[in-house]
Amino acid sequence: MTQILSPDSATAQPVAAPPAAPPAAHGARRTLAILIVILTGQFMAVLDAAIVNVAIPSIRGSLHTSGAALQLIVAGYVIAYAVLLVTGARLGDRFGQRRMFIAGLALFTLASLVCGLAWNEASLIVFRFAQGVGAAAMVPQIMTIIQRTFTGNARAKALSVYSAIISGGMVAGQVLGGLIVSADLWGSSWRGVFLVNVPIGVVLLVLAPRILPTATERFDRKLDLAGLTVLTAAVLALVLPLVLGRELGWPMWAWISLGACVVAFAAFVGIERAVAARGGEPLFSHRVLAAPGLLLAAATLFVIMATFGGWMFVMAIHLQSTLGYSALHAGLLFIPMGVTFAVTGLNWERIPDRYHATMIPFGLVLAAATMVAVGALLRNGADVGPLVLTLLGVCGVGNGLAFSPLMTRTLAKVPMSLAADASGILVTNVQLGIVVGIASFGSLFLGLAGTTTLSASHALGGTAIAEGVTVLVAAGLSARAAR
Repeated sequence: MTQILSPDSATAQPVAAPPAAPPAAHGARRTLAILIVILTGQFMAVLDAAIVNVAIPSIRGSLHTSGAALQLIVAGYVIAYAVLLVTGARLGDRFGQRRMFIAGLALFTLASLVCGLAWNEASLIVFRFAQGVGAAAMVPQIMTIIQRTFTGNARAKALSVYSAIISGGMVAGQVLGGLIVSADLWGSSWRGVFLVNVPIGVVLLVLAPRILPTATERFDRKLDLAGLTVLTAAVLALVLPLVLGRELGWPMWAWISLGACVVAFAAFVGIERAVAARGGEPLFSHRVLAAPGLLLAAATLFVIMATFGGWMFVMAIHLQSTLGYSALHAGLLFIPMGVTFAVTGLNWERIPDRYHATMIPFGLVLAAATMVAVGALLRNGADVGPLVLTLLGVCGVGNGLAFSPLMTRTLAKVPMSLAADASGILVTNVQLGIVVGIASFGSLFLGLAGTTTLSASHALGGTAIAEGVTVLVAAGLSARAAR
């Protein structure tokens, strides 16, 4: 018998279901297979938030897209992904993580196929939103499955790999995107960055039903549709003017929308309180938000990923559009950052425990300094040389010392019963940060770029300074969280 539990009650209501084996009964091979399947799904979802960056010039040339449409193509996926993550976590608790993972994976794979077949900018934007919906159904289940399958040191290691994939996947997307666009297999050009998901998704769809646990604890979760509706409206009211405002000359509706987003976020807080007061389950539960260090960690992750997402977007445009590098050349330049990010993110636990509290803010200060230094070296139209590549590698070390430890240390403190919502909240902040970073820093760069190589290079230098200052804000937040 499995049980449907109320997360706010110890009362269990038995329902007919196959008996669930305890996590230890899976065996080492089984748990490794589970981890490979779910983290491959996670990698695909993270990859798609970044892989399009390198394909931007090809998409622009093929579909004749505007700058605003390009930002929506990149950010549209992340908007849907971010807004629906917590609801995806609730659905997993209600219907089972295995079922929701497979359903989300199927939608993600299908949406990837139609993105690769898109015929104009509008269709690509719509299909990218559909990809985000699939990712939002799939990704929250991953953390819950990890929490319920692994224990002790094995759980900490699995969380470290999970965190490293979330962060390193964005860098890997830049590299893989460049390889795929440049390979131009069968004339696919930019379409290959979406179509690559299809065979991987199909393989996972075959393996997942056979490997993932068939019976896990399920909770009788309620969906906060009112909160979801208002949060979606608030996010769109914030992001759309940031994306479209610069290109349209900042019309009045853009300023009205930005003002409305403040009202909408305030309304969202009021709705969440009302839902909690009448015994419902708000999207952002007070019990989850009260978990040790979660709020500060969420705010820090938001700022980190806003700068990181914006940096990747701006650098991809600068390398190809300003310096004239090919997609492959531009993608390969991110390898030093990707390698150091991954290696640091996977090995930070080797650093003595007494340094962990200061390691995160130190890593962010290091990342801020290297961003500004790269911007200064490239601000006069210079090519990327050994010094810039070294600095990008150091930037990866800095981010690796911050992101993975912060995510892992925060989630390790969360009780298992709150795992789904906590991971949903943290990853929601990560994805919203990427959206806001692309919209704000992308608009800043495009607004300053002008029409010459020199003006665009100066724009990169100015944007790098803004990014560095913002990362220092994250460093300050992380220092407070470590107290």
